[in-house]
Amino acid sequence: LVCDKRIASRLIIPESREKMFKIDEHIGVATSGLVADARQLVARARVESQINRITYADTVPVDVLVKKLCDFKQSFTQYGGSRPFGTALLIGGVDDEGIHLYETDPSGAYQSYHAGAIGSNRNTVIEYFEKNWKAGMTLNAAMKMGLEALRSANDTELNREAVEVVVVDSEGYRILDRGEVTKQLDRLKPLED
Repeated sequence: LVCDKRIASRLIIPESREKMFKIDEHIGVATSGLVADARQLVARARVESQINRITYADTVPVDVLVKKLCDFKQSFTQYGGSRPFGTALLIGGVDDEGIHLYETDPSGAYQSYHAGAIGSNRNTVIEYFEKNWKAGMTLNAAMKMGLEALRSANDTELNREAVEVVVVDSEGYRILDRGEVTKQLDRLKPLED
């Protein structure tokens, strides 16, 4: 999962902007839209994951968590006096069935993807993925592709302080530190004028 936190003011501390969240050791979420709504859905997803762990003594399968979360989101579209959650989620995880990536929208609909994007300039990023995604990509190749796609959506070099990369694989959920992100960004070809 790769995101650009887009710092609108130099007074904002980049680390204070949350767009990526850990749900469980094997599931992470990137968000776009209303952050407060996203935090509520993340809290709900964490509870569902814990319930599964306590009930079955096992981690929740990624697709099961996505379905439960989207059923919850969809229920907020049916009644007066409530509103849909104003956030899209990109949920990545690994389980016994393999590696998964799901995109959800405010209505509770979801799709499974090989590579996906949410947020502003989503279409540009998706076009980039459609041209460059290949089955069986290595982790480094996938990270490079994600960063290049993010940069293609901005048409400028990425702000190194605003880029966050999360890896969810068989080793678990981990946030790349600033040095690792810089190393990945340094691998990108410079933009041509």
